[in-house]
Amino acid sequence: MPAHLELQDYVSAITRSGEVFRGAAERAGPAARVPTCPDWTVAELVAHQGMVHRWAAAVLRGDGDHDTERSHAEGAAAPDPLAWFSAGLADLVETLRAAPDDAEAPVFLKNAPRPRLFWARRQAHETAVHSVDALSAALGAPPPTADAPVTPALAADGIDELLCGFLPRRKSRLRSAQPRTLLVRCDDTGHSWSLRISEEPVVAVAGAPAAAGPPDAVFSGTAVQLYLALWNRGREVAVDGLPELVEQWRAQARVEWG
Repeated sequence: MPAHLELQDYVSAITRSGEVFRGAAERAGPAARVPTCPDWTVAELVAHQGMVHRWAAAVLRGDGDHDTERSHAEGAAAPDPLAWFSAGLADLVETLRAAPDDAEAPVFLKNAPRPRLFWARRQAHETAVHSVDALSAALGAPPPTADAPVTPALAADGIDELLCGFLPRRKSRLRSAQPRTLLVRCDDTGHSWSLRISEEPVVAVAGAPAAAGPPDAVFSGTAVQLYLALWNRGREVAVDGLPELVEQWRAQARVEWG
């Protein structure tokens, strides 16, 4: 699961998404509901994202176990939660820039890149997805793809991280009693992934299958459209094949904290 972008690309994405996140959260207000995360208010979203930034920075620095519950509570109780968020974002960016390329730190996905690049990549996508959540709170509905602060290159990289990194984990809930095959295809960047969904963990391979017959379903669209849809933040994709795979994806293909 190699990273497809350079460190500075990820750091720039974190910074850009962080700015969008803060601006949208400020417009929405702390009590606003988050349509893409219906159980959360903006205040809870800010506390969560600020906690994750601090946790990732602490892991990369080797600061020991970061008390995530305490950090989340600190954000929720901050006199100025958005200033608290921005301080954590700035610290994460500085930590990523200062860390050596050979920094030793834990990672949690198989075949991951080196820790510095892993954490830059992970936080780029963490912040991008939650910036879309903040935008949904400001708009009162999931934002259109054009409003997402995500480039096609970043989107394709994030799809790869999700499909080849998160979904094959044993803790992933995406399962099917009857084996299914799914092709995910980016019409603009040319990337594609083949997935086999069964009662065992998902098997995901970058690229289209060689000659195993047609897939049961194809999800296609631009890289950004697919990125949002696969992270359950949008629905602007074309589906060819079994329509029930769409609802199954929305119900089971979720990455949750903890």
